[in-house]
Amino acid sequence: MSLVLIVLTPFLGALLPGLMVRTGRQTCAVVTLGVTLTALVGLISQAPAVLGGETVIQQIPWMPELGLNLNLMLDGLGLFFAALILGIGVLIIIYGRYYLAREDNMGEFFAYLLLFQGAMVGIVLSDNILVLLVFWELTSLSSFLLIGYWKHLPDGRQGARMALTVTGMGGLAMIGGMLLLGRIVGSYDLSVILENREAIQDSPLYVPALVLILLGCFTKSAQFPFHFWLPHAMAAPTPVSAYLHSATMVKAGIFLLARTWPVLSGTEIYFYLVAGAGLLTMLVGAITALFKDDLKALLAFSTISHLGLIVFLLGTGTDFGALAAVFHILNHAAFKAALFMTAGIVDHEAHTRDIKRLGGLARLMPVTFAIASIAGLAMAGIPLFNGFLSKEMFLEEAAHTEFFGPGLLVPVLATVGALFSAAYSFRYIGHTFLGRVRDDYPAKPHDPGMGMWGPPAFLCVLVLGIGILPGLVEPLVFFVARAVMGTEGQIPEGYHLAIWHGVTPALWMSVVAVLGGLALVLIYRAAAWLWAALHVPRAKSIFDGIIAGAVAASRGVTNGLHDGAFSRYAGVFMAAVLALGVHAWVTGESVAPSRETLPMTAAAIAGWALLVAAALALAVFHRNRLFALILVGILGLMVSLGFVVFSAPDLAMTQILVEVVTIILLLLALNFLPNDTPKETGGLKRAKDIVLAAAGGLATGGLAWQMLRSDFVAPTISDYHLENSYYGGGGTNVVNVILVDFRGFDTFGEIIVLGIAALVIYALTEALLAGPVRAKLYNRRPDKNLAGDRHPLMMVVLTRVIMPLVLLVAIYIFLRGHNMPGGGFIAGLVAAIALVMQYLASGFYWAEARQRYPYHGIIGAGVLIAGLTGIGAWFTGYPFLTSSFTYIHIPPIEEFEVASAMAFDLGVFLTVVGAVMLSLESFARLARRADQRESEHPMDIDPSRVEDRA
Repeated sequence: MSLVLIVLTPFLGALLPGLMVRTGRQTCAVVTLGVTLTALVGLISQAPAVLGGETVIQQIPWMPELGLNLNLMLDGLGLFFAALILGIGVLIIIYGRYYLAREDNMGEFFAYLLLFQGAMVGIVLSDNILVLLVFWELTSLSSFLLIGYWKHLPDGRQGARMALTVTGMGGLAMIGGMLLLGRIVGSYDLSVILENREAIQDSPLYVPALVLILLGCFTKSAQFPFHFWLPHAMAAPTPVSAYLHSATMVKAGIFLLARTWPVLSGTEIYFYLVAGAGLLTMLVGAITALFKDDLKALLAFSTISHLGLIVFLLGTGTDFGALAAVFHILNHAAFKAALFMTAGIVDHEAHTRDIKRLGGLARLMPVTFAIASIAGLAMAGIPLFNGFLSKEMFLEEAAHTEFFGPGLLVPVLATVGALFSAAYSFRYIGHTFLGRVRDDYPAKPHDPGMGMWGPPAFLCVLVLGIGILPGLVEPLVFFVARAVMGTEGQIPEGYHLAIWHGVTPALWMSVVAVLGGLALVLIYRAAAWLWAALHVPRAKSIFDGIIAGAVAASRGVTNGLHDGAFSRYAGVFMAAVLALGVHAWVTGESVAPSRETLPMTAAAIAGWALLVAAALALAVFHRNRLFALILVGILGLMVSLGFVVFSAPDLAMTQILVEVVTIILLLLALNFLPNDTPKETGGLKRAKDIVLAAAGGLATGGLAWQMLRSDFVAPTISDYHLENSYYGGGGTNVVNVILVDFRGFDTFGEIIVLGIAALVIYALTEALLAGPVRAKLYNRRPDKNLAGDRHPLMMVVLTRVIMPLVLLVAIYIFLRGHNMPGGGFIAGLVAAIALVMQYLASGFYWAEARQRYPYHGIIGAGVLIAGLTGIGAWFTGYPFLTSSFTYIHIPPIEEFEVASAMAFDLGVFLTVVGAVMLSLESFARLARRADQRESEHPMDIDPSRVEDRA
């Protein structure tokens, strides 16, 4: 199976649980399990090549110009993490099948789980850091869904938001760091980046890139001070917690540290930032975990502690530290998943996770007790369990690490962390399972079926197997460690994974930690009282305070800037534009005018005077809505005449037609508005607006004057369009060829937006007619001043006579548009005006009764035809929307052109007609509800009344 299929299998499989849950919970779980097993089998099929020393790379071009390609890489490190993700994923699915209650939506749960699984596999197999970032953010989104799966629980919703906020902000920082890393190397491929250690560390961008990347890693892997989100993620169902804490999510940051270790580690700043954060996180997590009474909270803080241990090992920058980190990743995944599953079993059977309400469960739940004891002793670092081996390696590395000079500082702190780690492990076992049997459990505890205890039991077999016979996994651990170290690293000579390495400082540190942890549990009450007396600030309270402060500050800024006054927004915007324009004009260089002005004719002067007069009148009399609308129409007409003067007939035709349609639309809207607008501003503010408007108008006019009188020094895109319009697009009308060929993507997007706008207007109209507005419209009193003949005979006859002629003009404009002024957009407006005339002349009822095709369908047909035309280019091997043309001769007709762009233009035509008519019809429907005199017959003649008179 290819790497792409391995990554895509969980994503594609996420569609199945929601469908299969209808056939039963068992079927849903089996199908989900089959999806993960398929991906795992595909991964195993690639394992022989990787274990043989080969790095499997699959490259799929995506956006090569941006350096974004779907490049995947499978080496020892990727194989190790992918196997953990998919292997433990299999166990989690089995466990989740029996853990979830009947009222829980299993299909939704497993769909989210597969999305999360696919995102994690994508991270560990990515060879392109941009693709890795995509999967990185997908883990944040999918974990948000999983943590907040129990939507009815406030803790679940808050935990999901907190996780998304913290990891999302870290992800944004990491994006910046990765982009800097790619800029240093000149490539976004990890396989290339990992070969440029010296270039990266010698670059002045190394430190900012390192800090930003570490922010992403630390937030994802819950390192101090970003650790607080992880304990609150325990509000998720226990299968999610077990998966998230052992093999996914938090291990993403660990993976990225390991992946970038060959090129980022080894510097002093890396050592102090990474090793320091890891050691501090280990201590904070371990100490806090001991005093948590919730089983999952205890385990969550223990995860933080062990993640800090791994980060510290990677931060030391030594080959032995990298080896120990890899080994502990494996060991931690095994015992932590098992521990979370046992915590879920206790909660599932006893209906509580509160340690104070537990105890004595060993007699009632012997199988669960055995599993929890094995996993807990491994977490404590007891010999013959796998955790002991990697803990010894950690203490050995700490014994030889100096921090800021003092040689004993790191060993002492590491021993203290290991001591508290042993203490909370002993407390998890002792206070939950040992002691006398109680009679006040919320529910009677007992061991569940094998479906729940089987997965953690399997993991405990691995815990014991690795702890007793570490040589079984030594080749794998060494192989993965070499992948982390890179070409320059090597396993310490003569070193082997073994239970006994002689009497070493690490051994004495371990003895102190175990005995100290046992003693601390024995005096737990006194220690807990002392901890409570310290009043250590809660990270959640600090986080809530920061969020509340940020919200208050943003609300203050928002309310200060956005007061709802459009005039204020326009004024600020205009002032900013003018300031930027003045700066550009003063600091830039202007080209001296090189063109002669056109002769000033009487017609041009009259048109200019009319344009100025209308603009001034609009500013003075804008409060009268109808008069303002008339003035806007005059302005539009004069602008269209200006387009004619400057040889832009297409723009002139479009402008005139748009003005007609807009005037009709606004007239319908004005029917529901007062005649005059209220006086909104005082004299001082109006004076300020006048100054801004005058400055903006003069600046715009001056810029237009400068541009029209100057020649461009550099070649422009217009030259390319003029040269290739006929030979490349098959048309002599450059404007139309640009719309349907060169910039067909823009036009396609525009007609989609136009259709959406019309549908939104229709939806708003439906909402108005179904709400309180409906009653107001029906109760509206008709205007007594209305004319008696609403549909005059002359207008009805005239519109019906000229409609075929107008449609014929529309067809003519449409057909000639590729070579002469016209096209689908203009033709659509002409056809829409012909239809609007029927509504105006004969009334809404009469026109609606003769409407055969819904305007929604016309919009959809137009977009569909345009899209299919673009797709058709694929079948000829060309990109989307590439047009083709040919010339045919049909006697006795002259030779004429046939272009695929005509079909695209047809889509534009239909979309324009549908959108205009649906918008106008929507407003007309409101007007119809307000007019209680409406008749189904034109010219106000009711045939039934004529018969009665006869």
